[in-house]
Amino acid sequence: MSEPTPSENDGEDDVKRRFKEALERKHAKARSGSSHENGGGKNQHAHGPAANKRTFRRKSG
Repeated sequence: MSEPTPSENDGEDDVKRRFKEALERKHAKARSGSSHENGGGKNQHAHGPAANKRTFRRKSG
């Protein structure tokens, strides 16, 4: 196999550099947004208290 010429290496380095810059922009954008740490989660008791949960029994006949 022949070794790549310097111009081919420059092209590959340029592509790698551009991808790295795009990835850094993506990470910076994600860091700048709200992290939702203090936001309310889903309602933990959506169906009433546990004492009123139904019990299902098989029919006996």
